[in-house]
Parts: sequence; structure tokens; C-alpha cells
Amino acid sequence: MSELILTKRFNEPDGNTLKGYLRTGGYASLKKLFAMEPGQVTDEVKASGLKGRGGAGFPTGMKWSFIPKKSGKPVYLVVNGDEGEPGTFTDRYIFERDPHLLLEGMVAAAYAIGANTAYLYIRGEFMRQIHSMEKAVKEAVKEGYLGPDILDSGFSLNVHVHRGAGAYICGEETGLLESIEGKPGKPRIKPPFPAVEGLFGCPTIINNVKTLASVPWIVEHGGIAYAGFGTKDSTGTTIFGTSGHVNAPGFWEMPFGVGVMELIEKCSKGVKGGKLKAVIPGGSSTPVLTASECADAVMTYEGMRAKGSFLGTGGLIVMNDKTDMVKVLKNLTRFYAHESCGQCTPCREGTAWCDRLLARILSGEGTTRDLDRLLTNADNMEGRTICALAAACAMPVRSFVTKFRPEFEKVVKPVSVATS
Repeated sequence: MSELILTKRFNEPDGNTLKGYLRTGGYASLKKLFAMEPGQVTDEVKASGLKGRGGAGFPTGMKWSFIPKKSGKPVYLVVNGDEGEPGTFTDRYIFERDPHLLLEGMVAAAYAIGANTAYLYIRGEFMRQIHSMEKAVKEAVKEGYLGPDILDSGFSLNVHVHRGAGAYICGEETGLLESIEGKPGKPRIKPPFPAVEGLFGCPTIINNVKTLASVPWIVEHGGIAYAGFGTKDSTGTTIFGTSGHVNAPGFWEMPFGVGVMELIEKCSKGVKGGKLKAVIPGGSSTPVLTASECADAVMTYEGMRAKGSFLGTGGLIVMNDKTDMVKVLKNLTRFYAHESCGQCTPCREGTAWCDRLLARILSGEGTTRDLDRLLTNADNMEGRTICALAAACAMPVRSFVTKFRPEFEKVVKPVSVATS
């Protein structure tokens, strides 16, 4: 593509320093930002069509507009950098290679919603990335790009880097808020939604890293220009990642609308060790696609829905024709059973039951009835819990068993010969 928005400085030797950031046009959007009214910033983001890059795909400008105008309470901005979805690994490169881009986006978002305090929540295992962000915050404060009266604008923003404790559930926005408040990261019942009653009971906007990293370009060049990238319903660019059975795993910034096979064949240099069998398109929680489904699949929100899956975080997990799909699903259910916070019975019991059923199947003691039990269990889990972790387990279970049932049936006993 001709325009890099998120990865422009990734290969610059000093791109992660303030000096290198300024040399390549960093913080240039702030002059224009402070000449605008906060509402105008939100309007530009709405015009851009920018959607949340964390997986939900909710329109960013619309989310910002949900902040109450006269609540009498402080407003908070929270950045969700708890990148714990298996198959997803792109946010960490922004932390490490272009931290000031994220900070510039945070300033713009905070200005738009009227927040003077922001929390950057980073997964605890990302030690190198945490240190990178802490260093960038100190640099920005020292030179007046963060802190009190930024660039003599009259606007102030204090940024706190908050280390997570390695729990997948804290990637859920309200579980993340609980964690920042010093409590166990268990999701909250909604409503009230965070925009009305979030961090410390105050109006709060929670955005993903790639979402906010896109905002400086939008402020500088305009929402309409940003909407010129991608497709009508999936505008702009994002960083796609590929892992698994590919010859060149990695990440690429591309406009939305790129084909799944283009990412695999051209960007990732093809399937490694065999032919393509399946792809999980957006992190481990998204329903799997077969090789035939991938042939004309495109990486957009609407394109993945048309295939019965979701764009998610844009992290593709590629599997060749030698992959044991039963073992892959067992690996996924083990993860979700381990990461359930246990608050909701359908999730606590359902994820564990899926994992036990698959263990029985792999041990040679499973029956065809167990396959139907897996599907029934998935139906009983999804949509019956406070957060979406149960669905994150149910969707892979349902898609794997349905699309690759003959492979599952090869390792179970027919019910008619099963012992009681």
C-alpha cells in the first residue's frame, strides 16, 4: 500500500524515541487538534468510519459521543493493551517500535472526550514493551507533549502505565476496569456501561491500542481521507498477523479488504509443510474457516460475517492438511477453561466440560454422543454469561465439530457399540 499509518516508523532505528518520532513528523497533529473544538474531533473520527480494533468493531466516534455532557464527575480514558488473545500479537509492536504514536492518539482521544487522566493497561508479561511505554511517557512529559498545559494549549493529560497480572479475562473491558481498581478482574454486569459509569464509577472510554494509534492520522488528514482506505463498511488500515503453518509468520499493515489467501500466499510466503486445511481468521475465539471458505474470503468485518466468522483482532492462525483438528480444539478449550474467572456458571462449568469431553475423546473413550454433547454445551454457554468468554469457547467448539465432524468421528466409538 502507498500509505502506512500504523507501521511508518517500525523500521526506523530511532523510531521508538521522541527524537526519532519528531524527526518523522510525530506530534504534528496536536497543533491542528488544539485548534479544533472537542466535538469536531469526534465528528472527524465518526467521518473516518474508524471501528474498534480490539475485536468488537464498534464505531469509535460513536463510542466517544456516549460520554455524558454534564455528569459532574471526572472523565477517564483507558487503553486496552492486554493483548491476551491466542494468535494475536500486533499491539505489542506499537508499544515497542512506535510508543509515541499511541501517546499522540491518547492525547487526541482524551481531548475529544474531556479526560485529563488516562490509564494504559498493558499485559504484565510484556516487560520490554512496558519499559518502552514508561520511557516514552517520561520523554513526552519532559518535552511538554504530556502533562500540564500541553504545548500551551490549556489542556492537560496525565498518563499512567498500569501493568496487568496476566489474566486473559482482563482483556474484557469491565474486567480490566476492576483490575485497575485493585480488585479481581471479573467482568461487570452491563448496564451501566463504562461510558456512563466506568473507572472509579466515572464516565470512561476504553479503546484498543491500534484504534487510538490510528487517530493522529485522522486528525491531521481528516476523516474523509481515512475513509478512502479499505472498504465502505471497513475503512482504514490495520495490522494483520499470521502465525501457524506459514513459511513467513509475521505482521503486515494493509487496508481492509485484503484477501485471506493474499495474506497467506503473498505476505506469508505460503503454507508450510503441506496444503491449506483451515484458518482461524481473527484470534482463537473466532469460528474456523475451511480451505474452500478461505479461497474468496476477505479481511473485513462484513466479509468475515458473510463466512460465518468474525474479523476479531485480525490475527490469522493457519493450519496445514496434517493438522489434527481434534487436538487443536482440545488445546483451545483447555485455554478457555483455565482462563474463565468462574463468575458465571455456564462459563465456569461449560468450558471445563468441553475440555473434559475432548480429553475423553482423545483418550479413545469418546462416543458419537459426545460430539452432540459438545454442540449442545456450546449452545447452552453462548449468550448466557456476563461477558463473552463463554462464547469465545463455544464458537470454536461449534465450528470445529460441525466443519470437521468426519475427523472427530474417526476417533470416537459409535453409540451402538459403546459400553455403559
